[in-house]
Amino acid sequence: MRVKQSEGLFKRFLPYFALLGAVRLQFAAAIFFGVIFGVASGFGLPFMADRVFPVIFGPEPPPTAILLTVTALIPVVFLIRAASGFLNVYLIHYCGGKVLEALRVRVFSKLQELPLAFYQKNKSGDLLARVVNDTGQLQGVVTNVANDLIKQPLTFIGALGAVVYLSMKQQDLLFVLLALLLVPVCILPIRIIGKKLLHRAHRFLAQTADLTTILNENLTATKEVRAFGLEKREIRKFEQAAQGLFHWAMKVVKYSHILSPTIEVVAAIGVAGAVFYAASRGVSLETILPLIFALYMAYEPVKKLGRIHNEIRKGEASLERLEYILNTEDTVPDPEAPQSMSLGQVRGEIRFERVFFAYEQGIPVLQDVNATISPGEVVALVGPSGAGKTTFANLIPRFYDVSAGAIRVDGMDVRDVRKEDLRRAMAIVPQDPVLFNDTVRSNILAGNLDAPPEAVEYAAERAFAHEFIHELPHGYETVVGEKGMRLSGGQKQRLALARAFLRNAPILILDEATSALDATSEDMIQQALAGLIQDKTVLIIAHRFSTIRLASRILLFENGRIKATGDHEKLYITSNVYKKLYDQQYMT
Repeated sequence: MRVKQSEGLFKRFLPYFALLGAVRLQFAAAIFFGVIFGVASGFGLPFMADRVFPVIFGPEPPPTAILLTVTALIPVVFLIRAASGFLNVYLIHYCGGKVLEALRVRVFSKLQELPLAFYQKNKSGDLLARVVNDTGQLQGVVTNVANDLIKQPLTFIGALGAVVYLSMKQQDLLFVLLALLLVPVCILPIRIIGKKLLHRAHRFLAQTADLTTILNENLTATKEVRAFGLEKREIRKFEQAAQGLFHWAMKVVKYSHILSPTIEVVAAIGVAGAVFYAASRGVSLETILPLIFALYMAYEPVKKLGRIHNEIRKGEASLERLEYILNTEDTVPDPEAPQSMSLGQVRGEIRFERVFFAYEQGIPVLQDVNATISPGEVVALVGPSGAGKTTFANLIPRFYDVSAGAIRVDGMDVRDVRKEDLRRAMAIVPQDPVLFNDTVRSNILAGNLDAPPEAVEYAAERAFAHEFIHELPHGYETVVGEKGMRLSGGQKQRLALARAFLRNAPILILDEATSALDATSEDMIQQALAGLIQDKTVLIIAHRFSTIRLASRILLFENGRIKATGDHEKLYITSNVYKKLYDQQYMT
């Protein structure tokens, strides 16, 4: 059963050993030098102790020429051992760096494919720890284990060969071979400690993720922490998490490093037995010393192989955390046989056909929603908070899939179209736009990566952003800072609008796109939007009624259903819910 478990564990790592294929020449060279190091260490050093030193320190001094030749072998052997050891370690680290790069790119690429629902269920700090820390741990297993699984057994075989060779020369020393029988005894602590280490490695990685989450939350909420005087509370939270991390780190250290001294004690018992037997039989020091050296060299790779087992156990914990991401199913997959949606042919008709949706099973957010939005129509989505307006809009670019029913764009079910093609036909301006830690130009180019420079500046002009951009220290090449922290809220909003202008998509979704602007800027943006929405299908998620002036029709949401539809005058007269919402804003 234990053998099968070990085989199963090794098989779990096999797909990741394939990452070494990209650096197979460098890895083969690393193994080659590892073999030389193993042979030089396991057999070469004991052989020198048996053959070279007796010549040097024989009963009569050897001739000078012979002495020079023999003594020259000492630095030559150590030079070969040192050079091969260095090249082995250097090339292994090179291969390890490449494997780490490939691992992180693979995990990051998978994160780009997963739907928004995945991120709602997982903490960003935990995902960050998995991408940065767990990939590093797995990389160590892939490269170091692959290297040592070849180098250390060869060192052991070399040392074992030296022991057998030296023992066979002296019949009285055959009993020394019995000292090697203690090697299997080392397997027991390796297995026991490995199991304990796996559990503690899991807890250590989870605690690392908690600490990263606390740090990430704090750094993204610097204003709120200071505004509400939460500094001391945040320090206590971080301190408690750091103490927990220290606790489990020491557990990992204990079980990682207790194995080597345990095996050394077992080796010392074997060597002591050999020394006792040799001394009782009157064997000379010159005869027994090379053999003791060889015995030590035989136990050293066993000790390192035990450490490898611990590394595999720690790597297994990281592997499970990474495979949680890599094996997560995309709940919004691309179709196997997608229908063609050419950007230039999209008219922008949107239909909801008996749509039901729930973020969590049993808690409906949209219920039996039916709606048709004609090409070029501007529709405002209005309703109380939590009524389903934003969810309605988020289903169109297929950020989520409906629980029942269908959503169609130009008659095509959005589930039958590649997500990339579907989203290329849409531009979205969120209520709280996110800017990347890059230049102003690059942030606008997010709307259309292939746009020429003049198109970027024209989009900025239409969003009334061109003037303030020129006042920045480096104009369009100014770096805006993480999440655009070097810009005001209104400036960030206008850059987000510039993206939409640059994208020039047939379907436009505005989530209160003028919410962060002052009255003067809002009037200018309203004028710009009037030009932008021409011949486009537009959905305006309205939190303020001043933003629906451009809409030709309003959809009123309540409790996940469309309760009424029409223009402002009609709804104000016929819908008590709409009248109440409107009066609350304009009569308070």
